[in-house]
Amino acid sequence: MDYASVLQLLDSTVRLSTPLLLACLAGLWSERAGIFDIGLEGKMLAAAMTSAAVAALVAAMPDRGALGILAPVIWGLLAGILASLAFSMLHGVASITFRGNQLISGFALNFIAAGLTSLAAQSIFGQGGRTPQLAGDARFSPVTLPFTDTLRNVPGIGPFYAEVLSGHAGLVYLAFAIVPLTWWLMYRTRYGLRLRAVGENPAAVDTAGVSVIRLRYSALIITGILCGLAGAYMSTALQAGFGRDMTAGRGYIALAALIFAKWRPVAALWACLLFGFFQALALRPDIVTAIVQTRVPGPILDALPYILTVLVLAGFIGKATPPRAGGEPYVKER
Repeated sequence: MDYASVLQLLDSTVRLSTPLLLACLAGLWSERAGIFDIGLEGKMLAAAMTSAAVAALVAAMPDRGALGILAPVIWGLLAGILASLAFSMLHGVASITFRGNQLISGFALNFIAAGLTSLAAQSIFGQGGRTPQLAGDARFSPVTLPFTDTLRNVPGIGPFYAEVLSGHAGLVYLAFAIVPLTWWLMYRTRYGLRLRAVGENPAAVDTAGVSVIRLRYSALIITGILCGLAGAYMSTALQAGFGRDMTAGRGYIALAALIFAKWRPVAALWACLLFGFFQALALRPDIVTAIVQTRVPGPILDALPYILTVLVLAGFIGKATPPRAGGEPYVKER
């Protein structure tokens, strides 16, 4: 296995781990506030379909008028975030306002999104539940980092900088920048302290005069935005359009990565890179063959991320303790 193949594998790892990272951070915000969110998958799916559909519709307009102030892909991104926020608020109404079962609410949203997205795409475009292929300003273009051409020929670090770090969509760099931002907000601000306290002991927060409901809804808003970014990235950057069930369980993998990371943002980054690495391996059977010196069947490679998910959820990777008040509706004491 040569250096070029390693760089290609790492490049794919970064691309494939980005939606996992955004969804994992989304789950971190909600679960730190005491709201278990199985519905990450549904939010991502709704955002992916809405982003691709809006981008395609705006791009097809002969005269965009006022919409011309932004590129179609930006309108798609904004629409995807709104769709994800709508699903997030539905989850909030069911689990916070009406104190319903958070797991059932999340699963219900996933089922609704799976059916609704395909139905909407089929109704609008008539292409079997898919959107048209996106091109031009309807997709996010790769971003070339400074000094890429200058450093490309530098042995070792140059090809790594040019092939692995440079050339990704802007949402990739945004996702990685959100990790330290999440750490700072969660551990270095009053809001983060209160949010973590809500996930551990909401009664104590309520006694201090801080609204538990308001904090939990604010966490779900952040969750909706991050899932919107993840879904939009999948349909307008990672791929060129929406396809039926295109998230393919990434929401559940993100939850497994969150558990693996023990609800910590920096550890979540490394966990998502690990899951993304296994997904990248599934796309490069030649590299796996070169490593193990034997041909590995394709279905086994495809199952690697899901096998790791099962191992994490079964507790084989280590014990992870969730926030103590997670999954429990808060009833204000009178």
